[in-house]
Amino acid sequence: MAKVELKQPVVAEISELLNGAASAVVVDYRGLTVEQDTQLRKKLREAGVSYKVYKNTMIRFAAKGTEFEALEPHLEGPTALAVSKTDATAPARVLAEFAKTADKLELKAGVVEGTYYDQKGIQVIATIPSREVLLGKLLGSIQSPITNFARVLNQIAEKAEA
Repeated sequence: MAKVELKQPVVAEISELLNGAASAVVVDYRGLTVEQDTQLRKKLREAGVSYKVYKNTMIRFAAKGTEFEALEPHLEGPTALAVSKTDATAPARVLAEFAKTADKLELKAGVVEGTYYDQKGIQVIATIPSREVLLGKLLGSIQSPITNFARVLNQIAEKAEA
């Protein structure tokens, strides 16, 4: 079997992973212990993020012609790819949170909803809460005036009874 035939399934796997993805972040995992890597993978899995180490050339081939092609300059050295198809901020958020405890983990860059972000941009994206948290805050802010209005009406009714 030729080398190309061995590489085609890997490139197809990465292409399938990136197809329809909301975001992808590349990280340098050099220096992480096995225990740290296991913890990181567990946290990413719980957040619904696919995380795998691929050869840089395979990622280049799979990303060619897509919005993820912008990651190419950062595909040097040991590279792991974190991809989420549902929550656009999850990979950056989980990786940045984990990087606080494991200083060897370095976020290189990412593409979130079609927009390329460098290392600093990905750090900013990581501070954005998940969609569920944002929706909860929105509902809370919508519900707050209604609740206050109900309290005022209740106090007026109690005052009228007295």
